Amino acid sequence: MIPTLESMLDNVIRREGGYTDHPNDRGGPTNWGITLDALTTWRQRPTTAEDVKNLTENEARAIYQSRYLTEPGLNRIGDPYVLSLAFDCAINHGPQRAVRWLQKIAGVVDDGNLGPVSEVAINSYEPVRLYQKLLARRIVFYGEIVNNDRSQSAFILGWLRRAAEFVET
Repeated sequence: MIPTLESMLDNVIRREGGYTDHPNDRGGPTNWGITLDALTTWRQRPTTAEDVKNLTENEARAIYQSRYLTEPGLNRIGDPYVLSLAFDCAINHGPQRAVRWLQKIAGVVDDGNLGPVSEVAINSYEPVRLYQKLLARRIVFYGEIVNNDRSQSAFILGWLRRAAEFVET
């Protein structure tokens, strides 16, 4: 099935799940994958763990679409499979990092800003190869996280399962 905005958002919500506050999670209190910091930025006012706990799925979807798809320019990626993976990378690793990875693969300056030059380079790159390279970079990054901070090994199986979903696509 070709990914659509709705299916991408459905998958993110499913992957991220509901409220958690794992002691090793550097994001702290999280709901639907939205951290305290992300919610504070979105609402443009201080928020609390209780605010995160009460975050609705609809607001989480709005945050994802705005902050992780439209604002970084990922919505301008033409291939729906590359878009789906890049969107999930932006959510899991930060929008600028996802854009920098795409830029580096596409051979343009990796400044984290998806401008017109980057857009053309990314959309001109052979989509299957771009997808493979982006997914490989993501998997290596998971290893780098754990290698640099062993407390993050608590999350590696979940991260690899997440990546495996994109291998199976």
